[in-house]
Amino acid sequence: MRGGLRRAGRGTARRGLGGGGGGGPLPLSRVAGRRRGAMAGAQLVGRWVESYTGMSADNIKGLLLALSSSLFIGASFIVKKKGLKKAGASGVRAGVGGYSYLLEPLWWAGMITMIVGEIANFAAYAFAPAILVTPLGALSIIISAVLAHIMLREKLHIFGILGCILCVVGSTTIVLHAPPERQIESVAEVWDLATEPAFLLYAAIVLAAAFVLIFRFAPQYGQTHIMVYIGICSLVGSLSVMSVKALGIALKLTFSGMNQLMYPQTWVFLFVVVSCIVTQMNYLNKALDTFNTAVVSPIYYTMFTSLTILASVIMFKDWDRQNPTQIVTEMCGFVTILSGTFLLHKTKDMVDGLPPNLPIRLPKHADEDGYATEGIPLRSAADGIPLRSPRAPDSFRSL
Repeated sequence: MRGGLRRAGRGTARRGLGGGGGGGPLPLSRVAGRRRGAMAGAQLVGRWVESYTGMSADNIKGLLLALSSSLFIGASFIVKKKGLKKAGASGVRAGVGGYSYLLEPLWWAGMITMIVGEIANFAAYAFAPAILVTPLGALSIIISAVLAHIMLREKLHIFGILGCILCVVGSTTIVLHAPPERQIESVAEVWDLATEPAFLLYAAIVLAAAFVLIFRFAPQYGQTHIMVYIGICSLVGSLSVMSVKALGIALKLTFSGMNQLMYPQTWVFLFVVVSCIVTQMNYLNKALDTFNTAVVSPIYYTMFTSLTILASVIMFKDWDRQNPTQIVTEMCGFVTILSGTFLLHKTKDMVDGLPPNLPIRLPKHADEDGYATEGIPLRSAADGIPLRSPRAPDSFRSL
């Protein structure tokens, strides 16, 4: 009798530990087995994605974040402009120094949309190489142009449509041939990459050139030569992207359980990010205030993206993991994006049947309503045919 009770007790205990219908806790070995199975499943999905798309899982995450960033940022220009127009109808317009737009919810919606887009762009650098993320910024121009055509009735010329198509083709080419993201285990590893002789030489050249432009050429030639201000923005911007990528990697590792905030290198990268962005925005505003937006935007995009890719290749050695065919294909995709960007900007103010005639410099005055004419003449130099009224709505990129 006692033996039977002991055997029944042992059986009940075994059923309780095994969870076989008794609802008891699972043994640690079975929990670990399930975890290993889940990890194996995730790895299998990752291998499937990589085999069928040719991209790593991290690259796909970075791609999706970069695309969402372009969508949010491109839409933010249109929402903010609609907010500015609505605020200007009932108060002092921003063009003449008014701040009534701060009370307009639509403007704040556009501002929040832009912030979300910038956060997504920041996160994209933590997962994908800069050679993939940075060129995709051109897609925000396409989104803004299409939305302006639909929502603001700013006509998109046939050559502008062709420019959008070129940007999409170039972006697709880069995405399909982008190198895999380098696997980094700590921010100290990023610091080691940043302090290698090759990147230190690049950083020294960039800083020396930026200081020469700031202190030697900007005071004398900044108001007359467009490359001075844009050169400063592009040079400093390439360093800011590398620091943003390092900071993004540090935050990604921290959120995954490996705290990187205790390393002083993380705070050094944060200081570099803040310093570079402040300098970059200062001189970009000077360029936009002095020269025509249709000229500033494509030149700045070209120089900034080119220097960023160069900095990423030097620091993270992106091209070491690629063959010459992939590298040449990426460069062809980049040139295609540049062509589309220039075409889109060059023709955004074109009137059907008449070529654009945009000077580089902006006039130092605006009309009585505060709308700058962007330097666009009212009559053709050849036959005096009116091109457009100074009251014509500005393009979305003139914000």
